[in-house]
Amino acid sequence: MLSLKGKIGYLRALEPDDLDFLYEVENNTGIWEISGTTAPYSKHLLQLYLENAHKDIYEAKQLRLCICNSSDKAVGLIDLFDFDPHNHRAGIGIVILEEKDRNRGLGLEALQLLENYAFNGLHLRQLYANVLSDNEASVHLFKKLGYSLVGEKKDWVLQNNEYKGEILFQKINK
Repeated sequence: MLSLKGKIGYLRALEPDDLDFLYEVENNTGIWEISGTTAPYSKHLLQLYLENAHKDIYEAKQLRLCICNSSDKAVGLIDLFDFDPHNHRAGIGIVILEEKDRNRGLGLEALQLLENYAFNGLHLRQLYANVLSDNEASVHLFKKLGYSLVGEKKDWVLQNNEYKGEILFQKINK
């Protein structure tokens, strides 16, 4: 049986009560460069998103889950996006909101849990991740989990009048 529960945390579906947390994550300008966000989200728009979050991944082509610690507190989000059931692949992304919750193993465990679901539950052949080249923590995380660096898009993201490269990681389930 597939489980979304680990030793130090778990993944769960978004709930209506997550509106304030989602608002905080989506409007945190410090992480906009990794999400491609360029403008704030209103609570109304996020409420509409939550009302449709129950849709099946085959219909929505994405899946967003909350990363929760052992105290049941939502500390981050993890996504499957650009879900392509025909080619058996999806993108994967992760964010842990607060610095104090990072580098404690929760992100690693969350990625492992979602990978297991993607490979064994959805029967995907591959996952890929786009990581800014200067995001050392994420580069380390994906390498640690066995993702291969398959390319770099140079000067891909403009942030504070500076261009940054974006690395493409890929993991194939053999």
